[in-house]
Amino acid sequence: MSHLSPSGKPSGAGPRLVPDRNDPPGAGTKRREVAMFVLLAILIWPVLSIAVVGGYGFLVWMSQMILGPPGPPPV
Repeated sequence: MSHLSPSGKPSGAGPRLVPDRNDPPGAGTKRREVAMFVLLAILIWPVLSIAVVGGYGFLVWMSQMILGPPGPPPV
């Protein structure tokens, strides 16, 4: 049997993982949002773009190894 508080929420459940809609955004929220933007803008997007371009280059290189170089067929 679970123990419920008067508000209907489980008592002793620990910190809330999802804030209520009535909670005002605090300074911690803004700081977390800025930190996430910096992480995305400086670390993840550059690494992801290098991986995509490198993957495409590898795909072209392997296809040329198997199918031969581009251009007209030898005469």
